[in-house]
Amino acid sequence: MTQRSSPSRPAVQGHLAAEQRTANSIYGVIVSSGVMASAHADSVPRLAVAVLVTLLVYWAAERYAHIMAGRIVLGPDVRWRDIPGRLREGWELVTASFVPLVVLLVVGAFGASYTTAVFAALGCGTVLLAFDGWRVGRDAGLHPVQQLFAASGAAAFGLVMIALKSLLH
Repeated sequence: MTQRSSPSRPAVQGHLAAEQRTANSIYGVIVSSGVMASAHADSVPRLAVAVLVTLLVYWAAERYAHIMAGRIVLGPDVRWRDIPGRLREGWELVTASFVPLVVLLVVGAFGASYTTAVFAALGCGTVLLAFDGWRVGRDAGLHPVQQLFAASGAAAFGLVMIALKSLLH
């Protein structure tokens, strides 16, 4: 019987960090799309601010929860100087929204209606989610057909947001 060697602790930590960054990025696109689909802003700039503020609140809550939960493991060994590094983690939750927000603002700046700008941004978010699904499937070593299913499943979140926007407004 052949034994599989287990990855080293730094390798596992690196993989977990990459997983967390990818998850935060996907989550950021989904949350920003959800805000764009459901917010009742009266202008493109106000919607962009609403998206950013919402994501900052989610990021701050997520960081706070992780720092507090870290005390379970670290106990009294948590040091104030470690906090800035812990706050930098998870920032992908916010930055993942930048591309759809740029699309929102640019389409709006070119004179498109509010609704058209929002749908363009939601379409961009859907494409990003599909790309992330494909990339995750590829990196996981899935067969191309399985990668297509992973991309389709991820894109489904974006399509749901587009459907919500259509139904709510």
